[in-house]
Formats: sequence, structure tokens, C-alpha cells
Amino acid sequence: MSRAGLLAACLLALATAPWQASPAGAVSLYAQPRYAALLVDADTGEVLYSRQADAQRFPASITKVMTLYVVFERLASGQLRLDDRIQFSAKAAAQRPSKLGLKAGDSLTVDEAIRALTTKSANDVAMAVAEHVAGSEARFAELMTLKAKQIGMSSSRFVNPSGLPDPRQATTARDIYRLSAAVIRDFPQYYHYFTLPQFAFRGAVMPNHNHLLRTMPGVDGIKTGFTNAAGFTLAASATRDGRRLIAVVLGGPSRVARDGNVESLLASGFTVLAARERGSRVQVADLLAEPGDLNDAILSTLVEQGSADPGEAPRRRR
Repeated sequence: MSRAGLLAACLLALATAPWQASPAGAVSLYAQPRYAALLVDADTGEVLYSRQADAQRFPASITKVMTLYVVFERLASGQLRLDDRIQFSAKAAAQRPSKLGLKAGDSLTVDEAIRALTTKSANDVAMAVAEHVAGSEARFAELMTLKAKQIGMSSSRFVNPSGLPDPRQATTARDIYRLSAAVIRDFPQYYHYFTLPQFAFRGAVMPNHNHLLRTMPGVDGIKTGFTNAAGFTLAASATRDGRRLIAVVLGGPSRVARDGNVESLLASGFTVLAARERGSRVQVADLLAEPGDLNDAILSTLVEQGSADPGEAPRRRR
């Protein structure tokens, strides 16, 4: 990559870097203790960026992608139908938010349940699905963990279908990538559920929690999550010029920081793929460099052009 090209890439990276404002100045997302990230070319399996990708983390509601994988498998085999009805037990109705709020004895279709999981991330629906498919939460969790091992999620264990806090339920950024890639590969006929911008149910319209579906062109899924223990989590997939990238960020300190980081990873990944086609050699890590990591010549040029203040770290553009 030419000097001008590298400069332009660095300017983009600095403008979109995941900085957080604080009384003491700008604080990097990368310094957060729960942070983990992975960016992979879904077409080739090449890892384009990795940070703490194999460290144990809590998945939060990304768990529901595993729940849906089990559901999709049964739909594909004919064991479930989209118009089957799922009845709510007292246990399902008692789940903590986010939830649809159906009462015990009420029901919804499998199709409605899938939509509620991919958009509203409804914990009560996740429990109702688990009980409908396997008879109990515990049995369904066993199915989730078994399926996880079969698709290569060697560091994951599931004990509930929703992602609500449980210290036994753990995963890694690499395993979440494997799950995301498996859903896209194995069930293309159902993947469109993750692209839904909203879910209308009994007069209420619930927007998808994945804001990148609305703010970043090319993003078509897949799932967000949050608990106090897990932080803000997101697995996102995007396509551009016939290529698909999957980014996973776990342990974000806020939704804005998490979303900004995923957007930066995906944008940098596509920039790298395009640069390679022109014969340039650049890595995603180069485009995500923090000011202290940039070489003196580049940083000096940024300062001369007014793009960076040597006494103040740049902040993420809102």
C-alpha cells in the first residue's frame, strides 16, 4: 500500500476507532478486561483479526443463535413445522426480560417464536421453545452443548436457552464465529430471520436489537447480547462485493462501543480484501492501530493535517 493509501486508511481507523470518553480522557475499548474479538473471512476461514479469541467469556443472548440452530435442524428434518404452536408453561412465562410477556397457557407459532428470538431476543420465548422441543430446559441445554461440540465449538457449554446469567454457561469469540458460520452454511433457507428489521406481534412492533442492520450497509445478521456479567456482545455478518465477513465482539462496555468496534472490524476487513486485489499488503490490525502504535512518520503527518492532537487521543466519531 502506498504512503498516501496507508495515511488514508489510518485516518479512517482513527475516525472510527472505539474510544470512550471519560473524565481522565479517552479510554480504549481494547483495555476492557472482558473484551474479546475475532474477524474472519467466512468464504476462506482466514482469521483477519484476533484478540483474546480463545478466552472464556459469557455469551449473553448470542446463546439464542445456538437455540435457533437446534430449531432450524428440526425444521429441516420435518420434526417441527413453522405453523406448529408452542405453549407457554409457568416457567417460561416467569423468565426475566427481555420478553414478550405471554402468560402460562398462551401460545405462539414456531415462526413467531423464531422472529421473537432474532429481533426482541425474548427470554420467555427461548424457554418455551426449549420445553417444546426437548421437554425440559435441562434436556434442551444438553442438546445445545452436544450440537456445539459437533460443529466445532470445543470451548462452549450451555445450561440455558436464553443466555441469562449462569456461571456455567461459557464460550469464546472463536466458538461464536463457528456457530455463526454454521448457521449461515447449514441453514441458508432460515438465515433471513436474522435480517428482520422488526417483529410485529399482537399490535406491538419490536425493532431488532442489532442496530448495525440499520446503520451499516451490507450487514445481514446475526445477534446481539447483554448481561452485567458478559458486557455487550455481538456477532455480525456482512457482505460486500461478493465476500462475507463475520465479526464477533464480546465484553463491550456499552452498546455504542460494541457496535462501533464491530463496524470498524468489518469495514477494515473489507478494506484489506480490496487492497489485496490491488496487490497491496496490509492487515486489519494496521487499520485498527491506536495512536501509540502508529509509526512516528504517520502520526506526525496526521498532526500536521489537524487529524490528531498529540496531547489528546482521538475519539470515535458519533
